[in-house]
Amino acid sequence: MKLCGFEVGLEQPLFLIAGPCVVESEQLAMDTAGELKALTGRLGIPFIYKSSFDKANRSSGQSYRGPGLEAGLKILEKVKREIGVSLLTDVHEDTPLSEVSAVVDVLQTPAFLCRQTNFIKAVASQGLPVNLKKGQFLAPWDMKHVVEKARSTGNTQIMVCERGASFGYNNLVSDMRSLAVMRESSAPVVYDATHSVQLPGGQGNASGGQREFVPVLARAAVAAGVSGLFMETHPNPEKALSDGPNSWPLDKMEALLETLMELDQAVKRRGFIETTL
Repeated sequence: MKLCGFEVGLEQPLFLIAGPCVVESEQLAMDTAGELKALTGRLGIPFIYKSSFDKANRSSGQSYRGPGLEAGLKILEKVKREIGVSLLTDVHEDTPLSEVSAVVDVLQTPAFLCRQTNFIKAVASQGLPVNLKKGQFLAPWDMKHVVEKARSTGNTQIMVCERGASFGYNNLVSDMRSLAVMRESSAPVVYDATHSVQLPGGQGNASGGQREFVPVLARAAVAAGVSGLFMETHPNPEKALSDGPNSWPLDKMEALLETLMELDQAVKRRGFIETTL
């Protein structure tokens, strides 16, 4: 599958989707996009910048959601034009999809909405690549039905994204078998290494997280075999307005990515024996 000008798949090098969870300011967006473009350029990693203009699925109604559609898209458009990166952003059931699609390059559906048939079809009908996040409540083999709904629109640029499964209260676990299972959908598989360490609602009125395990799970996922990696990052996670506890520090991204690229090259050079069974 071609994505933003590069080929993706289990036979292709790892690509990266990364950026702050939510658009906080124009300056932060420009700075993080510029730094991420520079470091992925040095490492030869295909890169898509991620940030949301509106986060509808917050723990509390008082939580920061973003600058909103008009202001958020204006900032993202400037990032794309001046930094020269492709863009991914979240959309929701009430999002004016045509307006967003005129600015960004990839649409992402939230995990909680993966079973909403009309929503999935409406997003896929925009004709852009779509990253379908697997619900925390969904078995990996059931994602094939979500993919079928999206592809029924004629859109073949569909990816599936693992972000952990609910395990008791306020906790998620990642079953690395799910990455192999979701390959059976024939869609490129992306692993969300930062939301997978989230503790949903773990701080009462906000989600917690265990960012120290981001490298652990990212290494495991790349070793298992994925097409792409999704990571939220922030220059100061402690002060991030959304998902700070599970965001990976921007100044530690390069060292982690160097390890992940070495792993990716090793496992893809040898191939995946399980695909021959």
